[in-house]
Amino acid sequence: MKKFFGDFLKKAACIATAFLLLSISSGYAATKMPSFSLPDAVSGAAVNSSNFNGKTLLITFFATWCPPCMQEIPTLIELHQHFSKDNFSVIAMSVDQEGASVVAKLVTKRSINYPVLMADESTAQNFGGIVGIPTSFLVNKEGNIVKKYPGYIPHSILERDINQIMN
Repeated sequence: MKKFFGDFLKKAACIATAFLLLSISSGYAATKMPSFSLPDAVSGAAVNSSNFNGKTLLITFFATWCPPCMQEIPTLIELHQHFSKDNFSVIAMSVDQEGASVVAKLVTKRSINYPVLMADESTAQNFGGIVGIPTSFLVNKEGNIVKKYPGYIPHSILERDINQIMN
């Protein structure tokens, strides 16, 4: 019962934070994307930010227990598939405390087609501190963060913004 109540509170807090953050402007002054070297959730291999030089990126911080994060996975899969031929990638950064095995199961179960990395606290801090999840960042091919999205963002908005910075 105690575990159920704790999980319920975590999920409720995630949803409340997402709604609160949606009311905040998603405009973001362009800043350089922080460099990172993080383990892939499935293979454990180190993935470096330099692997993505010259690509447009949508980086999203998420957790497996967060309903809005799970809701956006189909959109992220579709965007990655649609734009990857144009030098674009989605990168997911998990803030799950339960470890990579939980995240790896999600990657397999949901057939996620983009890199899913295990973020650490310093990575979240380097991105300006992640107040709630999901939180996503749109990065142009020059490596500048051009937009921050607090909370769940609809497919149409993400697609529009990606098209704008890629053209």
